[in-house]
Amino acid sequence: MKYKILTLIMSISLAACSVLSNDSPSSTKPELENVGPAPELTNTTWLNTDQPLRLVDLRGQVVLLEMWTFG
Repeated sequence: MKYKILTLIMSISLAACSVLSNDSPSSTKPELENVGPAPELTNTTWLNTDQPLRLVDLRGQVVLLEMWTFG
Protein backbone atom coordinates (compact mmCIF):
# COMPACT_ATOMS: atom_id res chain seq x y z
CA MET A 1 0.00 0.00 0.00
CA LYS A 2 2.81 2.41 0.91
CA TYR A 3 4.55 1.81 -2.42
CA LYS A 4 1.35 2.34 -4.40
CA ILE A 5 0.89 5.78 -2.82
CA LEU A 6 4.53 6.66 -3.44
CA THR A 7 4.24 5.54 -7.06
CA LEU A 8 1.07 7.61 -7.50
CA ILE A 9 2.73 10.71 -6.04
CA MET A 10 5.77 10.27 -8.28
CA SER A 11 3.57 9.80 -11.36
CA ILE A 12 1.60 12.95 -10.60
CA SER A 13 4.82 14.89 -10.01
CA LEU A 14 6.34 13.74 -13.29
CA ALA A 15 3.15 14.57 -15.17
CA ALA A 16 3.08 18.04 -13.64
CA CYS A 17 6.72 18.62 -14.56
CA SER A 18 6.13 17.60 -18.17
CA VAL A 19 3.14 19.95 -18.41
CA LEU A 20 5.03 22.85 -16.82
CA SER A 21 8.15 22.54 -18.96
CA ASN A 22 7.07 23.97 -22.27
CA ASP A 23 10.19 23.59 -24.43
CA SER A 24 8.38 23.84 -27.72
CA PRO A 25 10.17 25.78 -30.47
CA SER A 26 7.37 28.34 -30.51
CA SER A 27 7.97 29.37 -26.89
CA THR A 28 10.15 32.44 -26.52
CA LYS A 29 12.66 32.79 -23.73
CA PRO A 30 13.92 36.19 -22.67
CA GLU A 31 17.52 36.97 -23.49
CA LEU A 32 19.54 38.11 -20.48
CA GLU A 33 22.26 40.68 -20.84
CA ASN A 34 25.78 39.45 -20.12
CA VAL A 35 27.12 41.81 -17.47
CA GLY A 36 30.45 40.03 -17.01
CA PRO A 37 31.82 37.73 -14.34
CA ALA A 38 30.42 37.66 -10.83
CA PRO A 39 32.27 39.82 -8.31
CA GLU A 40 34.40 38.03 -5.74
CA LEU A 41 32.77 37.35 -2.37
CA THR A 42 34.34 39.74 0.14
CA ASN A 43 32.53 38.83 3.35
CA THR A 44 34.62 38.42 6.47
CA THR A 45 31.93 36.60 8.47
CA TRP A 46 30.51 33.28 7.28
CA LEU A 47 28.23 30.77 8.99
CA ASN A 48 28.88 27.01 8.96
CA THR A 49 32.34 27.20 7.41
CA ASP A 50 35.88 27.29 8.78
CA GLN A 51 37.27 29.72 6.23
CA PRO A 52 35.91 32.45 3.95
CA LEU A 53 34.34 31.22 0.72
CA ARG A 54 35.80 32.14 -2.66
CA LEU A 55 34.18 31.83 -6.06
CA VAL A 56 37.06 29.77 -7.44
CA ASP A 57 36.42 27.15 -4.72
CA LEU A 58 32.70 27.01 -5.56
CA ARG A 59 33.08 26.61 -9.33
CA GLY A 60 31.00 23.74 -10.71
CA GLN A 61 28.79 23.51 -7.62
CA VAL A 62 25.21 24.60 -7.10
CA VAL A 63 25.25 27.55 -4.70
CA LEU A 64 22.32 29.26 -3.00
CA LEU A 65 23.06 32.63 -1.43
CA GLU A 66 20.59 33.91 1.14
CA MET A 67 21.41 37.46 2.07
CA TRP A 68 20.00 39.08 5.17
CA THR A 69 21.13 41.57 7.77
CA PHE A 70 21.07 41.72 11.52
CA GLY A 71 18.73 44.35 12.79
